[in-house]
Amino acid sequence: MSDPTSIDFRRPERSGEGPRACVVIAVLDEAENVAAVCEETLREMERAGAFEIVFVDDGSSDATPDILQDIAAKDPRVRVVRHDRRCGKSQAVRSGVLAARAPWIATMDGDGQNDPADLPDMLEKAWAAEGEAPLVAGTRVRRNDPVSRLVATRIANGFRAAVLGDHCPDTGCGVKVFPREAFLLLPCFEGMHRFLPALFQRYGHPLINHPVRHRARHAGQSKYTNIGRAFVGIFDTMGVIWLVRRTKAPGRIQERRP
Repeated sequence: MSDPTSIDFRRPERSGEGPRACVVIAVLDEAENVAAVCEETLREMERAGAFEIVFVDDGSSDATPDILQDIAAKDPRVRVVRHDRRCGKSQAVRSGVLAARAPWIATMDGDGQNDPADLPDMLEKAWAAEGEAPLVAGTRVRRNDPVSRLVATRIANGFRAAVLGDHCPDTGCGVKVFPREAFLLLPCFEGMHRFLPALFQRYGHPLINHPVRHRARHAGQSKYTNIGRAFVGIFDTMGVIWLVRRTKAPGRIQERRP
């Protein structure tokens, strides 16, 4: 008789060497912001135990990579990955997750609008969850954005929620926590970072919505336009509908051992 043993893709052991969590921050031409974002993240993540930060520079043309390299040279907890050309935020996040040495990933934006003080609480909520390892998604309760962007985001979130039924009120929020191995099993395409709740749930991982703070930009300008987001979001949503319907994931995987 063979012995069926479940392969556990839930939470890895907390003990052992190395970081427990990795903060992945994708950046593009954020020379005015990255130093302050890094300093604040280092300070706030002390509450989470051993951690690392992986900055992914998505082909910046300003001083962003030089500033990050100087920081990393002084603090071994900070690492820098750089694309040779712009590939988009989703690929930048994936590059950071691939480079991460920790079993748990926390993501945030590099413009200073996200508050890294939210990350330790979100990680603790993920680690305390029972059953399958969850995706903890940040929900911005009070956004500091222009009215035009707030309106566009509300329309986009409403459309996604209506057609995908992902039960996430703010899929565009960059603050999320999830298990590394589960993320790497997901299909990668540009825009996937906005659909992680639907994708994770399709693969059997529960969703936890967590309120997070949102602030005005430290400096610089957004790399996206409201119209551009809207058109891309509609086409991406259609693609994700097809992808979710065509995905059949097992609820449990077992290996039979002699």
